[in-house]
Amino acid sequence: MTRAAEPSEPSTLPLVLAGPMLRALTPTTVTFWIATREPVQLQLTLTPTGQQPLSFDAAALSQHCRSIRCAEKLHLQLLQLPLTAALPQAVWISYDLQVAPRTSEPAKWQGWQQWAPDLVYAGRDNPGFIIQPKLQRLLHGSCRKPHADCEDGLLAADLLLQQQEVTEWPALLLLSGDQIYADDVAAPMLQAIHQLINQLGFHNENLPCSRVSDADTLHQQTPHYYQRHTLLPKTKASEAMLSQVFRGVKKPVFTTDTARNHLISAAEMLGMYLLVWSPAGWQPDSMALSSTLKSQLSQDELERYQQQQLLIETFAAGLAKVRRVLAHLPTAMIFDDHDVSDDWNLTAEWEKTAYEHDFSRRIIGNALLSYLLCQGWGNKPADFASALLDRVEQALAHSGGPEHEALISELLQFQQWHYQWPTEPPLLVLDTRTRRWRSEVNINRPSGLLDWEAITELQQNLLGHDAVVLVAPAPIFGVKLIENIQKIFTFFGRPLLVDAENWMAHRGTAHAMLNLFRHPKTPKHFVILSGDVHYSFVYEVHLRSKAAGPDIWQITSSGLKNQFPGRLLDILDRLNRWLYAPRSPLNWLTKRRRMRIVPHKPDNAQRGERLLNQAGIGLVDLHEDGSPKRIAQLTCAGKAIDFIIKKEEARWE
Repeated sequence: MTRAAEPSEPSTLPLVLAGPMLRALTPTTVTFWIATREPVQLQLTLTPTGQQPLSFDAAALSQHCRSIRCAEKLHLQLLQLPLTAALPQAVWISYDLQVAPRTSEPAKWQGWQQWAPDLVYAGRDNPGFIIQPKLQRLLHGSCRKPHADCEDGLLAADLLLQQQEVTEWPALLLLSGDQIYADDVAAPMLQAIHQLINQLGFHNENLPCSRVSDADTLHQQTPHYYQRHTLLPKTKASEAMLSQVFRGVKKPVFTTDTARNHLISAAEMLGMYLLVWSPAGWQPDSMALSSTLKSQLSQDELERYQQQQLLIETFAAGLAKVRRVLAHLPTAMIFDDHDVSDDWNLTAEWEKTAYEHDFSRRIIGNALLSYLLCQGWGNKPADFASALLDRVEQALAHSGGPEHEALISELLQFQQWHYQWPTEPPLLVLDTRTRRWRSEVNINRPSGLLDWEAITELQQNLLGHDAVVLVAPAPIFGVKLIENIQKIFTFFGRPLLVDAENWMAHRGTAHAMLNLFRHPKTPKHFVILSGDVHYSFVYEVHLRSKAAGPDIWQITSSGLKNQFPGRLLDILDRLNRWLYAPRSPLNWLTKRRRMRIVPHKPDNAQRGERLLNQAGIGLVDLHEDGSPKRIAQLTCAGKAIDFIIKKEEARWE
């Protein structure tokens, strides 16, 4: 058994490290996720407006709460509370979630006033939520990179909740990918992660086939700031990738050009989740470098560190508001590539190279382990059996041992990351990362984002619904010009250089998805929510061969805290409008030639732009039939940039 690392200094951490986060919510089930410094017991009071409180003591909650010990001073709790009587809908329901260390006798209960004094909104005595009877309004976004030089879109969500009456609040918040950037980390953020995890007392993780033999060395002595790409494995199978040069950087197994601070250990992955969702783990000196670490950096790296530190300080200053949003809106999540690593499973060659090397396999496995605990678990708790959670806890207690390796093998084969919420219309969330349709022609070509079996299952789940909200992390209907640029790079054997993963890149997936929309029993209204691309756009899609629907809306909001290079996006947007004008013969060379696509302009467009390059969060209002009423991108300055969706104002693409 690997030893637990000794905390580097006395802990100054509060009892609650992150949360409470409101997850899957129905009138008869309430789900909370919370991270604590010690094993705790919980008690909860729910108070619907105008009704008597519903109180649940520690004994009543214990049978519905599962705790996972991740480290000596990190315990994750998921409370999924079934209710014998349904909660009322469309009214404010306050909650008082109290925590107490299990070891305290008598119990020393703490409420939000002790560990999150800024958790409630003005005029409220407690945090709370509202169960909307229909999914008529929602927030969605993706791509939240802490050191991106733009504001945090979750602050725009907090501003919306402050300004609106609770009856007008969105029914849910959807985070459609890249909640963390495990592969693109600023060195000051990595230093803050190390400062935090050194207080939490993780078991030391042995690292296979690496120049750094264990995680403690990586966390404390030689963290390899700005140099972690040199640790990533280079194997014979990756020689082709290594020869690909992009922005002057040779690429190892992990093909991102920003891997200089790639997260590696399970402790680092879990530490980052705590630091992007809560202010509790941040200390005044979280990003301070010791003289030893400073001596390991070049002058250019020190200057970059100082510049990035300013961005991270601004990011951390808004985390109390982020925690407040997550405590009030039921939140659905799904991973995309950066939650694990850029280009994750993009091609069969990438998979073969990454999974055949023990070190890269461990990094991917650690990312999936942390995703399970911090994101996937709360989406649909029933899909994560108690025995699996037992094995997760055992793996963290024996970091780097056989238990850890066995768990990674299990997670790499796990096929229940996708899920459905019973909203009206239903919310269907796709796993487009682990159930891929590998190219039968060339393992270097992009894999399909869903394999045949997954698409068949999706079609069965669509039957019987008049409308559906479908979550696909990457847009199903993307920008034609950009997709064709990716196609050209793929033709020349370089798909990894341009992130060539789109739904049309794989013939089998493309045809199967388009046939799904043509199915006679398919829903009449599709709203597809996506992110990934770092810009926002809205397409309305109609099948040329079907006079009566379905109506398909591709709504993309990206990023929460990331943006596409501005001048480049302007050029691509303009070229796309020129090359794929309504009568352009190029339209007939695409797999979407049997569709009519209406791009809807943002209302701030000055030269006919279709693509919006604005960090923020997406807002979608739906009509009773499930079709969009309003689509907007909300900014942290309180501005709403609406997409014009009146048919008479739209132009056919």
